[in-house]
Amino acid sequence: MSESATSGVRGISVASAFAGMRSVAPVVFRAGCPDCRGRFELAASALRLTIGATSRTTFYSFTCPECGAAVRKPAGERIVELLTGGGVRTLRLHSM
Repeated sequence: MSESATSGVRGISVASAFAGMRSVAPVVFRAGCPDCRGRFELAASALRLTIGATSRTTFYSFTCPECGAAVRKPAGERIVELLTGGGVRTLRLHSM
């Protein structure tokens, strides 16, 4: 960067950049188990999103906290958007 591009620009510390922010509540997702019919809320860390080339290979999964069943459900565009925006870890499948 040349001197003229930076002249007059003041640095900002991380502390001052985040000084006005409040703590953010963790994101939770409502889910249901098809096996035990339980309804519950899950943290983003409890979910996994897999994005494939087709709708058949795009799904989210979790373990039911009530019965322990492995649950896999299809994820359309809106679900993918919500899960990725909420911090759910994502695996992208690539076709060869």
